[in-house]
Amino acid sequence: MGIELLFMLLPVAALSGWLLGRGRGKGRSGKDCPPHLNSRYFKGLNYLLDEQPDAALDVFIGISELDSESVEIQFALAALFLRRGEVDRAVRIHQNLIARPTLSVEHKRQALYALAMDYMSAGLLDRAENLFHELVDDPEHGLASRKQLLNLFQQEKEWAKAIEVAQGIRGQDGRQLAPMVAQYYCELTEQAMHGGDLSLAGKQIQRAFDCDKHCVRASLLDAELAMRQGLYKQAIRACKRVEDQNSEYLPLILEPLERCHEQLDLMAELREYLDDLVQRHPSWRVNETLVRLWLTAGERQRAELLLNQELARQPSLSTLVSLLDVAKESPHDPVQWQRLRETASTLLDGKAAFQCRQCGYQGSHMLWNCPGCKQWNTIKPV
Repeated sequence: MGIELLFMLLPVAALSGWLLGRGRGKGRSGKDCPPHLNSRYFKGLNYLLDEQPDAALDVFIGISELDSESVEIQFALAALFLRRGEVDRAVRIHQNLIARPTLSVEHKRQALYALAMDYMSAGLLDRAENLFHELVDDPEHGLASRKQLLNLFQQEKEWAKAIEVAQGIRGQDGRQLAPMVAQYYCELTEQAMHGGDLSLAGKQIQRAFDCDKHCVRASLLDAELAMRQGLYKQAIRACKRVEDQNSEYLPLILEPLERCHEQLDLMAELREYLDDLVQRHPSWRVNETLVRLWLTAGERQRAELLLNQELARQPSLSTLVSLLDVAKESPHDPVQWQRLRETASTLLDGKAAFQCRQCGYQGSHMLWNCPGCKQWNTIKPV
């Protein structure tokens, strides 16, 4: 007997016990369970035990007399099929329940929500969207339906629709969604910039800040927008905001800061800023950039001193590789130096540049929405 069938036997056993109890005792209505209903359920169970799910399904959905308990049994069977990956069978059960004119309003809404989830599992997003929209004002399933619509629109990259749905969620849940909505506005910002509408991009950035003043991505996009317009000092200010928003993202401002200071011929000012920054927020990435800038300025001793200080503070392969690069002009043993450099580089090549703090996903590029756990703002520079 397969492991999947063993899992199915657990609720089957519970269902059998319930039916036997109904047959021997009295229901809440004071009437015995109808014999034909009892026998048809057992017939369906026998089909399940014989691994004939379609035949069992025909029996269950063919039962015309359904009370509250038997409706719940059908929901349980649909959930079983769904867990087994048999979405089409779960859909048949839920569609059959919805079609019954005697079904209570409560159970009908439950079936509508379950059917929408079936469609989501099957990738039938348009059908799922229509059903979730029917339920957004339902007291029982409204909030869950709105959240499922958010997931759906996120999959389809329908950011404007996602924002509209999120804005309809009030209270604590709405406040918790604010950072995610800021990311939706950032997505719209990138679309506007790609389309050349810089004015609209600026408005979307401001809307992102209105949702989440600590949105690092909005600051980075603000800097990029300013650079496209030649406003390099404004871009520098946007980059520097990241320190107060979330210092873990400081490595992301290094490249745009360098571009801006090059355009303004203020590289000495950049070196001074990074020298102060690395004291407040020690980071091998900031160190690496600062070392390169000192070397470009002809200050090899300052670069070497900075690297030695970083190795003493927090030893790392990246810092060691940088120190070896600085020291390569005068190694005592060139062969040994080269071997050490290659070994350190080989070990460093296997390190990811970015990692999700939620699920552990690793990658070489910065992503604001994790491909692994689908969460926003969880990927950080390593």
